[in-house]
Amino acid sequence: MSSRSASPAPQGVLAKLQQYDTPTVCNVIELFAVRPQTDGYMDGRIRACFPEMGPICGYAATATFRSALKPSGSVAYGTLSQQVTRFEEVDSPPIVVIQDLDEPTKAATFGEVMAATYKSFGVSGLITSGAARDLDQVRAVAFPCFADGVICSHGYPKFIDFMVPVHVGGLAVYPGDFLHADQNGVTNIPPEILSEVADVCEEFCAAEAVVLDYCAAGDVTADGYAAALKELGARIGALRRRVRRDPATT
Repeated sequence: MSSRSASPAPQGVLAKLQQYDTPTVCNVIELFAVRPQTDGYMDGRIRACFPEMGPICGYAATATFRSALKPSGSVAYGTLSQQVTRFEEVDSPPIVVIQDLDEPTKAATFGEVMAATYKSFGVSGLITSGAARDLDQVRAVAFPCFADGVICSHGYPKFIDFMVPVHVGGLAVYPGDFLHADQNGVTNIPPEILSEVADVCEEFCAAEAVVLDYCAAGDVTADGYAAALKELGARIGALRRRVRRDPATT
């Protein structure tokens, strides 16, 4: 069954979303009130391997993986070449999301070869509950990655399944979910608001600039700061009233 979304976001929307950091995206999602404010994002175990590479976004191409057990008998596992043929099942660009099934993680989930392969197939980045390795080489490939640590060996690496629901960083991720990630973490964006989030991010940042610009200007006063905060609150409140979906959600 195809995992493509019913209405994939135009490339212009994706490009605009990459201009904003993930906390801003999370702030904006909250305005829509489509889910509780404690849902929809990965926890602190999942960290950017290369924080300097900036935000990425795309559609989840999921997989499960393990490396602790030596293969035995005639059991067949998935391969990297099989995985890349499955990317067409989600909208573009894909983000590879891998759940490491070993507990605890025994060896690295990815390294230089996987990073180079994924980038050549148009993948935006990699997110895994497992570990990284070959960090210097992957940085040279300029491929954004997120992981739960670093381990020097690859053990007995094998893919178990592709395009299945996975659990990474406390978040359930389904094939085709839209993800936004940077050095602050990883969130999904609900499909019903995906086309609107980028434009609201622009307005949200303009509202925050009222206070930020006041602080940066110097010669601040308590009264002036209070006035800037009031203006910020008024702008955010207006945004919330305009985009809010379900008042009972929060």
